[in-house]
Amino acid sequence: MKENIKWYFLILMLCFAVCINAADLREKKGGVSMNITSPAFQHNSMIPAKYTCDGINVNPPLLIEGIPEKTKSIVLIMDDPDAPMGTWIHWIVFNIPCTGTKLEIKENSIPGIQGWNDFRKVGYGGPCPPSGTHRYFFRAYALDTMLNLKEGVKRQELEKAMQGHILAQAEIIGLYKKQGR
Repeated sequence: MKENIKWYFLILMLCFAVCINAADLREKKGGVSMNITSPAFQHNSMIPAKYTCDGINVNPPLLIEGIPEKTKSIVLIMDDPDAPMGTWIHWIVFNIPCTGTKLEIKENSIPGIQGWNDFRKVGYGGPCPPSGTHRYFFRAYALDTMLNLKEGVKRQELEKAMQGHILAQAEIIGLYKKQGR
């Protein structure tokens, strides 16, 4: 019995050491510290109507913090995985200049070069679910480069260009249910 307890504690200590080292490695790569928030809504809470098709349909303000020092640009992708025909792209912005560890994206702004959304236009298209409450993911990616892409790029081409350049990423989820439904 005492022998089993010794082995148990040895394995427990080994697991603890591995977990500490893994967390330290993620921190050094910037994977743990980057965070995205919004002064307009909390994570997993309702997005104000102002930022939707029921309002003036402008992008909400966002704050990205803990950006790795070697970051050259930020990519922002907003999508709705609950759309009836599959994930719906609402907003793509890339080559957002970044010179520090904190970036503020202002309301109703174009912080970088915009991509093609599923409303068949370039720019922001706010939440407008056909029925029920949908989730809207705002994902920020810190890249070690500026991307050689043009305005109107589609998500697949953007993600291909991002491969091997992502230093860190973060996300915030907002919810929305169309008014009157």
